Amino acid sequence: MNYLVHHWTFDPMIVVLAATAFAHEVGLRRMASHSTPANRRRRRNRSYRFYAGLALLVIAIASPLDYWAAQYFFVHMIEHVVIAFFVPMLIVAGAPWIPLLFVLPVGARRRVGRFLFLRRSTGWLRAVGRFARNPWFALFLMNGVMFAWHVPALFDLSERNGLVHVWLMHGSFVVAGTLFWLQIYPSAPMKPAKGTVWKIGAVLLTNGLMTVLAISMSILTTVSWYAVYAHVPGVTLSPFADQQIGAAILWICGDFWALPTLAIVIRRAIETEGSMGSVLDRLTGRASTLDLTISTPTAPADGSR
Repeated sequence: MNYLVHHWTFDPMIVVLAATAFAHEVGLRRMASHSTPANRRRRRNRSYRFYAGLALLVIAIASPLDYWAAQYFFVHMIEHVVIAFFVPMLIVAGAPWIPLLFVLPVGARRRVGRFLFLRRSTGWLRAVGRFARNPWFALFLMNGVMFAWHVPALFDLSERNGLVHVWLMHGSFVVAGTLFWLQIYPSAPMKPAKGTVWKIGAVLLTNGLMTVLAISMSILTTVSWYAVYAHVPGVTLSPFADQQIGAAILWICGDFWALPTLAIVIRRAIETEGSMGSVLDRLTGRASTLDLTISTPTAPADGSR
């Protein structure tokens, strides 16, 4: 029980998360006055997922999990998986975008909308937004961030510098993860830009690259990569054994997010296509061939029209 009640800390990111939750709740209340009961229930149900994501992030950064992550690499790896995969997954499922916009009064919303979407001088902001929402950029960023922060020099820097650890490492995990999951799940009013084939490929590629990282930290090396874990007072577990356990966690935890995601993607594809056979045709490219065959008229044998 001491492991659960001791070593809670205050992380400045909690202030940002609390303000975000408050703004979201204000937006929901403003939207409720102009919504049907069904829409209010739908948004409230989504809000529970969003708040669960924020709560999970608080647990990851302020609970004893964060304290023990400074003592053991394998605990730090659990923290990374939670922040980079499960927190963004819940945020995207919660679809907080429109309620957060409605925190502004109607006049301010219109002014912000005109500023962002109509003014010629802010065209560069729209270009940045389109680039950030590009599926390939999201896929590259997600995997690039995970690999970059496990480079020994950057990892050790984040452990020695609290600002880098909280705002750069954790912040980049949340941002990259959110952009990635926006390409996998619909998050009203946004929808994934790519189809089932791309989604399955993105999940398998990301899981595969995490496996490569795990193998690199365990099987393909014989030494500990991270100097910050070399001389932790009171820790008897050897740094290399600690690193191997952390690599195993990264490897195994991939199944906990990847397999359910694949199941959801395939289920949604079946709902859209109508049957598993249609989904397989789409995945193997047979659907386009069949569509072309059906849509191309066959000329009569006698040459008549």
